[in-house]
Amino acid sequence: MPEPDSCDLLCLDLPKAEALRRDLPPAEALDAWAQRGKALADPTRLAILLALRDAGRCCVCDLAWVLGKDMKLVSHHVRLLRAAGVARSQREGRTVMYELTAEGRALTDAFVGAQRAVA
Repeated sequence: MPEPDSCDLLCLDLPKAEALRRDLPPAEALDAWAQRGKALADPTRLAILLALRDAGRCCVCDLAWVLGKDMKLVSHHVRLLRAAGVARSQREGRTVMYELTAEGRALTDAFVGAQRAVA
């Protein structure tokens, strides 16, 4: 029985396929984009992104209180957001403040806009 999601015969539109392949971003860019997209794939990270979008800057203590989550859990998630390039941190004395990067703000705003459009 043939796979339901694949063609039964090779029907390659070579000019179209070559143009699509040529126009794909490099693998490194796709990997970076996927990492940013993963930031939205967890409810805790999504809540952190929304809180940072609305507050501008927050420390982990504030984020943990807002989310009602353990500080260690929130700290883990903000590290992942920072590694994905959607948040950055800055030490201020004994406090570490987090905020969205331009990419993080754009990603969060686009996601929220898309969710509102389908709601």
